Amino acid sequence: MTYHIKTIGNNIDQIALDEIGEGFLVNQVSEAESDAFICRAQPFHDYEFSKALLAIGRAGAGFNNIPIEKCASKGIVVFNAPGGNANAVKELVLSMMIFGTRNLKPANKWLTGQKGDDNTIDGAVEHGKKAFSGSEISGKTLGVIGLGNIGSKVANDAQRLGMRVIGYDPYLSIEHAWNLSHHVKRVNDLAEIFEKADYITVHTPATDETTKMLNWKNLSKCKKGVILLNYARDEITDKEAVLKAIDEGIVRFFGTDFGSEKFYHHPQVFLTPHLGGSTAEASLNCTRMALDSVQTYLKTGEIINSVNFPRVLQELNTPYRVTLINKNVPNVVAQISLAVAAENINIANIVNRGQGDYAYTLLDLDEKDEGKLAALVSRFEAADNIIRVRLIENQSLV
Repeated sequence: MTYHIKTIGNNIDQIALDEIGEGFLVNQVSEAESDAFICRAQPFHDYEFSKALLAIGRAGAGFNNIPIEKCASKGIVVFNAPGGNANAVKELVLSMMIFGTRNLKPANKWLTGQKGDDNTIDGAVEHGKKAFSGSEISGKTLGVIGLGNIGSKVANDAQRLGMRVIGYDPYLSIEHAWNLSHHVKRVNDLAEIFEKADYITVHTPATDETTKMLNWKNLSKCKKGVILLNYARDEITDKEAVLKAIDEGIVRFFGTDFGSEKFYHHPQVFLTPHLGGSTAEASLNCTRMALDSVQTYLKTGEIINSVNFPRVLQELNTPYRVTLINKNVPNVVAQISLAVAAENINIANIVNRGQGDYAYTLLDLDEKDEGKLAALVSRFEAADNIIRVRLIENQSLV
């Protein structure tokens, strides 16, 4: 079977597309006929999805441009690429820590304002450079809020650069905990980050809990001269509070990846236009991850890195697999089993995982009779609580 993938919007990495697996074609049919989309920031909130669409792969970590609940209700699995741009963001954050602490922005502005020949400028430099003397990051304390894909990398590399690192993340996963250096001290109280750190960097999603986390209540606890960075989400910054903290001498330098007229031309603020993950390597990694997840789902029904359905993995060792997207309500699994029994088919393996209002089921069947399988699919399609049914053939056994 051949699956059709359609790229939506610009900046989809061509190298990754050229690596597409056997049984997949890219941009050979219309959007309405495609089995899956690969996209970046293309908005889909007002998009009319076709019934043929099975999956959307977001070649990046963020997915605010995709209505994930709407997609779930239509049986469309949405994937992202968590960590695909983590190294790129980490490198920018570490560079901005050094950029801010060495006073490079005001130093550059001062130097480019000097007039005269080179000898005259050199003389001015010798007299003026002391005003921009900075400090080193080695031996200082870095506070990392959020220890996921990016935060853990920042913490580990900062420790290797000689910093003392403390981290706060009440939702730290086992996977990320294993990746975190044992030299990074975890704290259980967010206040410790603001009270003890010489540098603070935030790496959390924008939630009700984190929105305006960089507020006056927290910033007023900081040491004088703290370096503050937000390369996560704009909503995390309370802009008026940051400006007040700068005026009070608390924040020495604020670096962020998001523009705002409130910060334009401020000598102690440095803005970048959402460049954290904007590298050729990150683009390639994110596209590869999204494509890998989409191809795996289309070919085997397994779900990895979905943002609207649970992770479900089960090796396919039977001739056929039925995948079901269903409402997460009582007795659905029992109804599935009864439907299979009614067709006199044996279940080899069954995996059912729920997430919110919806659930996903992998049903591996010891059956090759296409008539029985077609009848079973028809039963599922007629069921009230089942949204999407797929029959996947294991070509090595059929």
